[in-house]
Amino acid sequence: MKRIRQRCSLLLAVALSLSAQWGVAQTAAVVSPLGTPAMHVAPSQKTVLLDLARAGARLVAVGERGIVMLSDDNGQSWRQADVPVSVTLSAVQFVNDRQGWAVGHAGVVLATTDAGEHWTLQLDGTRAAQIELTAARNEQAAATDASAAEARIASAERLVADGPDKPFLAMKFVDAQRGLIVGAFGLAMQTVDGGATWTSTMGHIDNPMNLHMYAISQQGQRWFVAGEQGFLARSDDDGASFAQLESPYGGSLFTAQSRSDGALLVAGLKGNAFISHDAGDTFQPLNVGLPISFSDSVVLASGQVLFANQGGGLYVSDGRSGDALRALTKPLGLPVAGVIQADDGSLIVAGFSGLTRVPLPANVVSE
Repeated sequence: MKRIRQRCSLLLAVALSLSAQWGVAQTAAVVSPLGTPAMHVAPSQKTVLLDLARAGARLVAVGERGIVMLSDDNGQSWRQADVPVSVTLSAVQFVNDRQGWAVGHAGVVLATTDAGEHWTLQLDGTRAAQIELTAARNEQAAATDASAAEARIASAERLVADGPDKPFLAMKFVDAQRGLIVGAFGLAMQTVDGGATWTSTMGHIDNPMNLHMYAISQQGQRWFVAGEQGFLARSDDDGASFAQLESPYGGSLFTAQSRSDGALLVAGLKGNAFISHDAGDTFQPLNVGLPISFSDSVVLASGQVLFANQGGGLYVSDGRSGDALRALTKPLGLPVAGVIQADDGSLIVAGFSGLTRVPLPANVVSE
C-alpha cells in the first residue's frame, strides 16, 4: 500500500492513512482490523464517510473503520449498523431494498440481506490474492503470451506475500447474483452466485501496468472501467473481457456514469470531465472552468447525471443544453467524496465532514 502515490482524491487520502495504520498493526502483532468489529461512535462525532447507496427508501453510508450508518428519514437522522470488520469501506451498493454489498480496504467484501442492519464477510485480501494466484497458474497454459503469463504469476505471488493490504474501490452488481469489483493494483473479482464464490478477472482486463481502477459503469451488455493515469477499458461481452480504450486524459478518472440517452461520462483530477456518444471510441471535454477534482456521480430521479467535486461543487448533465456541465447550486464549501439522492428528492453528500443533507433546487425537481 505504500506504493500508492498521494492524490487529491478523498478516497485515496484515507487509503494512505489506513494503510499506515495497517502496517503498524501488523508490526505490533495486535488484533487485525479484519477480526475487529467496527467501533460504535457517538451520533455527534464526525466521521469520514466515503460512499452512499439506497436500499429502497433507506439510506446507507459507509466509511472509515468499518462504519456503516443508516437513515430511514431521508438523511435527517442516522444510526450505526453492526459490522464485523474495522477497515475503511470505500463503496456500497444495493440491488433491491434488502440485499447489498460494501467493499473496502484489506480486500474486504461485506454482504447484507437486511437492508444494512447486519453484515457478513464474504471475501478478504488474503483469499482474493490466493484466488488470483490460482487463476494465473490455471490460465498460464492457455495464454498466447508466455512472458505476460509469467509476469501475471509473479504479480499474484507478490499479492499473496503482501497479505491483505490492497483495497477494493468500486463495484457494480447487476442483480442479486452477478457483480464485478475492482480496486488498487488492478484487483478485479467477479461473482455469479451473490458472493458465495469469487473468481479473478485480472487476466481478462487489458491492464498490463496493474493500474488502480476507481469506477465501473454498465450499459446493458457493455461495461466500462475507469482508473488512474486516464485508464479506460470497455467490455462488449457483458463483462467477460475488457479491452483498453484511447483515453482523452492522462490523469486519474475517479467516476464514470451512463446517461439515459446512452452517453458515457467520466471525470476526475483537476476538474477534467469528458463525454462519449460512441461507447468510448471518442470523447469530448466537458468544461467547468475550475481545476477541482471530481469525486463521484449519480443518476438523479429526473434522469440527469449529477457530478460532485472535492470543493463541494455540484454539476448536472442532461443533454438538453448540449454537452455541458452546469452548476446545480453554489459550492457547498466542504469536500465531497460521495453523493446520493434520497427518496424525498434531497441530496445527501458524504466526506471528511460526515454527512450533509442538501435540498434539491426546485428547478431541478421540476425537470
